[in-house]
Amino acid sequence: MYFSDATLTFPQTLVLRYSQLEPEERRNPQVAGDYAKWFLGRLRAVEAATGKTETLCADRFTAADIANGYALRLAGNIGWPRISGQRHGILGAVAGARWL
Repeated sequence: MYFSDATLTFPQTLVLRYSQLEPEERRNPQVAGDYAKWFLGRLRAVEAATGKTETLCADRFTAADIANGYALRLAGNIGWPRISGQRHGILGAVAGARWL
């Protein structure tokens, strides 16, 4: 899938682990920071893709939209900055939804 689970949620898990979930003595700000940068770098590709169309692939709603929407929502829930610029379609709806 297009920039989905492995690309976006994997670095999120490491950031969460090394910044919040590990006991204080095992937390590692360097690891968390490095993977946060990786995640934010991958978001640029998602932002570019959603700037031209409402969906990520096949000109229709697919599982790629759900997976990327989940990653965006998780990022918002853990306090990461939202994607800059205007979001379209399901990614914008899912990322900004209060009901999730």
